[in-house]
Amino acid sequence: MINIIVSGAAGRMGSRITALSKEFEDISVAAALEHKDHRHIGQDIGEIIGLGKLGVPIRSNISDISARSDVIIEFTNPRATLDHIKTAAEKGIAMVIGTTGLSKEETDGIKEYCSKIPCVLAPNMSVGVNLLLKTLADIAKVLGDDYDVEIVEAHHRLKKDAPSGTAMKMAQVLASALNRNLEDTAVYARKGLIGERSKKEIGIQTVRAGDIVGEHTVYFGGLGERIEITHKASSRDTFARGALKAAVWVSKQKPGLYDMQDVLGLK
Repeated sequence: MINIIVSGAAGRMGSRITALSKEFEDISVAAALEHKDHRHIGQDIGEIIGLGKLGVPIRSNISDISARSDVIIEFTNPRATLDHIKTAAEKGIAMVIGTTGLSKEETDGIKEYCSKIPCVLAPNMSVGVNLLLKTLADIAKVLGDDYDVEIVEAHHRLKKDAPSGTAMKMAQVLASALNRNLEDTAVYARKGLIGERSKKEIGIQTVRAGDIVGEHTVYFGGLGERIEITHKASSRDTFARGALKAAVWVSKQKPGLYDMQDVLGLK
């Protein structure tokens, strides 16, 4: 049995991870974690998310609940994620991280701890998106500089970071396939008299509205034709199931930094 800690357990993603863990016979929720000022601290996570009493109270100190845990699933914020991976590395607990909005310095910090523990770090845990990432690289290599590349992402109005981690991962994959430096070629907004689009640009545009779970479209625009590839998530459950699948997989790995391409065998 794999004992997991769900960090951000009462949040939008954490609550679905906790609920859907019941679909996995080899996973048990050993602990639920939230920030110290959360209004449900001390209450049973099952009762909070509508599953009935599970015997798992929500705690705020990871050091107090990490004993006999195998994997931490983390969907919170960059600061909390870095605090938790430090504890995980000290105690030898694997991690699955879906936190987005991480800076390069924060990502580098996570990488350092992965010399001690196995960790899956991915901005999107869905099977469809990760298959799409593999496909995008193949398409970009064939089309090359003759087709303009644009990414448009849409999420709910409460999402705090922009562009989405998934959009940025798509941009990184495309830039690599096209032999471009993303920092030099990414364009995040256009307004006014901007002049002609350069052939090397990778546009990344953001929409925030309503309760959109997550939509990403990549445009390859050529002369006389356009290719559009879209992924639409209709439920957070697809991300939650992917995170749980990653937890099972990472619990059997050696220390190192992995992503969902590793989990799904797409490399």
